[in-house]
Amino acid sequence: MPREHRFGLGLRRPHYGDFLDRDEPIAVDFVEVISENYMVDGGRPLDILRRVRERHPVALHGVSMSLGSSDGLRADYLHRLRALVDAVDPLFVSDHLSWSRIEGFNSHDLLPLPYTREALDIVCANVDRAQSSLGRTILVENPSSYIAFHGDMTEWEFLAAVCQRTGCGLLLDVNNIFVSASNHGFDPFAYLAGVPLRSVRQVHLAGHSQGRELLIDTHDRPVPDSVWALYEHLVARLGPTAIMIERDDEIPPLPELLAELDIARRIAARGTKQAA
Repeated sequence: MPREHRFGLGLRRPHYGDFLDRDEPIAVDFVEVISENYMVDGGRPLDILRRVRERHPVALHGVSMSLGSSDGLRADYLHRLRALVDAVDPLFVSDHLSWSRIEGFNSHDLLPLPYTREALDIVCANVDRAQSSLGRTILVENPSSYIAFHGDMTEWEFLAAVCQRTGCGLLLDVNNIFVSASNHGFDPFAYLAGVPLRSVRQVHLAGHSQGRELLIDTHDRPVPDSVWALYEHLVARLGPTAIMIERDDEIPPLPELLAELDIARRIAARGTKQAA
């Protein structure tokens, strides 16, 4: 059976004009935006997003739902996100397997979880609440991490359990797998063997930087060969998936990102032939 992937880009401010003002279509199947940038009542950001949505499907990617918060999700956050979902009818809604908020504290960072049964109960309850509030399935993204806790299971086992218990999908970030594997000394191919690929609906590809001792998930450079190799192993085993290049800093002109996206297309085409 033939499989068709979708290929897209993260939409960032430097490229608004490219997507809104060009007469010729841009060779992407979708764009992804950071949800929180558009969770407003009207105004220019939402107007821009609606105009982009007229040309391309849009995926909403959140950074502050805080699925690992032990005191639950914020009702006001879910209300504003639901309003955005209703306004743009997104392709996907996603957020991270992490926490950033507890009571009145907000770290403004994606903090790691201990992969314990207690944490699993918390995450599943929060995913269930998010899906109920939004009226749709959400995708949970695997994080990059720089410290690890002793737990009851691996990250991929934890993600598999979340998917099984809540019915959520996965946004699989290949760069995050490589960064965390390098930082913590596990085999990234074992990760891919253990994660439930049938639940993967979206894939992120990005670059990283070398810190003093660890790799840092900076999204400020092209996808490196190490991440392409992991992606090539993955994509041959996936069903139809939305695959995208994610760049958040040192953002190049749009043609450079489109050229990277063409690499992703070519690798996926090879994988489809091998699987046929």
